[in-house]
Amino acid sequence: MEFRMTDQGLQTSTEFNTLNISSDEDHGFRPFQLMVASLVGCSSSVMRKILKKKRLNVDDITVETEVTRNPDQADRIEKVVMTFHIKGEGLTEKTMDKVMELTRKNCSMVQSVVDSIEVVERYQITNN
Repeated sequence: MEFRMTDQGLQTSTEFNTLNISSDEDHGFRPFQLMVASLVGCSSSVMRKILKKKRLNVDDITVETEVTRNPDQADRIEKVVMTFHIKGEGLTEKTMDKVMELTRKNCSMVQSVVDSIEVVERYQITNN
C-alpha cells in the first residue's frame, strides 16, 4: 500500500475506495479507529468462516467495542473489549465457547497485538 500526505493527514487508494486517515475525525478515520476496526473485522471474518464450517445458521452478527486508552502514554490502546451479538438458530454456550477460542487463535490481527494490547472477546446469543 502507498500512503500520500495531504493537508489533513494521509490518504491511500484501494480497489474499494479512497481511505482518509487523520487525527481530526472531520477529515478521516483516526488511527486508533482503524486499529479497532482491524481487530473487529478480522475476528468477525474468522468467526463467520468457523460458523459456516460448523454449519451453524447465523442470521446476524453485530459487534460492540469498548476501548481503553492511556493518556499518560501517548494515548496508547491498552484494552479492547469486543462483544459479539450473534443471532441464529441452535446456538449454545458450549458451541460458542469453542467458536470464540478458534476465532481468537486464528485471527491474525488479534495475534499481532496479543502481547501489547489486552483483547477481550465476549458473546451474547439470541436464538430465533
